[in-house]
Amino acid sequence: MPDSLGFLLNDIARLMRKRFDERARRIGVTRAQWHTLSVLKRNEGCNQGMLADLLEVEPITVGRMIDRLEDAGLAERRRDPADRRVWRIHLTDKAQPILIELRAISDAMIDEVMEGVDPQDRTRMHAALVSLRTNLLADDDIKASESKEAANG
Repeated sequence: MPDSLGFLLNDIARLMRKRFDERARRIGVTRAQWHTLSVLKRNEGCNQGMLADLLEVEPITVGRMIDRLEDAGLAERRRDPADRRVWRIHLTDKAQPILIELRAISDAMIDEVMEGVDPQDRTRMHAALVSLRTNLLADDDIKASESKEAANG
């Protein structure tokens, strides 16, 4: 009997993470750091709590990650001018070439993984995966809305 879709997707994701980690380590970056840098690039200046939410990890975990990124010179904490108690997280200029290199590593890996897959099948697979993600996000939004309504009772 073939693997279920869930197991297959999980196995593919695990193998891709492992392969990416091996390649990213060669330039001194982990996949977790790349993920953090990428999310931070799209949300420049967010605070640690918001970054934790976006990464779906605990704030203490993000704090340690930002410490390591600061030590590497890739990110910095800046005081919020409107609220001196809040620290905003920003990428440094040193992070930009690392992000470009990591994107190249990722793109090359995807090309290798997709070797032998017809371009039309690649397009259809991408569209199907986007649909799966959209359905899951919509389901999360519905559940959040229902929870909010129940709490307001």
